[in-house]
Amino acid sequence: MRLINLMLWAFTVAFFIFMNLPIAVVVVVSFTSAGYASFPIPGWSLKWFARIFEYTPFIDSLWVSLELAVVATIASCFLGIPAALWLSRARSGWATAVTTFLLSPLSMPMIVIGFASLFFLSWLGLGISFTSLAIVHTVICLPYVIRTVTAVYRAVPPAYEEAALILGASRLTTFREVTLPLIRPGIAAGCLFSFLTSFDNLPVSYFFGSAQTNTLPVVMLAYMEHQFDPSIAALSTLQLALAVVALVVADRLYGIEKMTVAA
Repeated sequence: MRLINLMLWAFTVAFFIFMNLPIAVVVVVSFTSAGYASFPIPGWSLKWFARIFEYTPFIDSLWVSLELAVVATIASCFLGIPAALWLSRARSGWATAVTTFLLSPLSMPMIVIGFASLFFLSWLGLGISFTSLAIVHTVICLPYVIRTVTAVYRAVPPAYEEAALILGASRLTTFREVTLPLIRPGIAAGCLFSFLTSFDNLPVSYFFGSAQTNTLPVVMLAYMEHQFDPSIAALSTLQLALAVVALVVADRLYGIEKMTVAA
């Protein structure tokens, strides 16, 4: 038994190192003083972070990515929360089919979604635009909101809402005072996953790239096709920092344990 536990512990440590070492290398390289990406680094410098703000396409695409992620997350909440609440309490047989359909973007290749969406939205007359990009990002973000809210709401006893209705509360008041506080961790988890998924998405965004709609991952890919300096590592470090900050804020507000159960 001790040998098995030791092997399991060693495997866990090795897996942890295997997954995190490349990320650590990228973070270290972003602080290099050299003019090229290499490890170990010859010295420390912040010049590649300054390069991010000097290169206008990085900043422009960053704002596009942030705006797009916010719009997609809000739209996913407006569509996903009502759908999750209804599907969680539905007893009809086709409710499962509807749930599977709404969650299907999780299992479909992003390239297929992007390619098909480009043709469909162009046929509708939207073409390559921020609106088209927001619609497609909402499609790929929606399953995260539905999945997390459904998981939390199914654990809420219906008696809570029934008691509020019996005591004279309207359905709107019941939702605001009873349901919403109980499902808030699921909403927070869905918003977090949606925002990060939209912000880091490349396959779908690539199909809708233009001078006005290029997102940060698309610009980073185009930049790497011509040169590969440590500014890409610096950008990756900032993206990692954004994800860590979002997780810390979510942990302070709701607790990672509750959000993990919700997810």
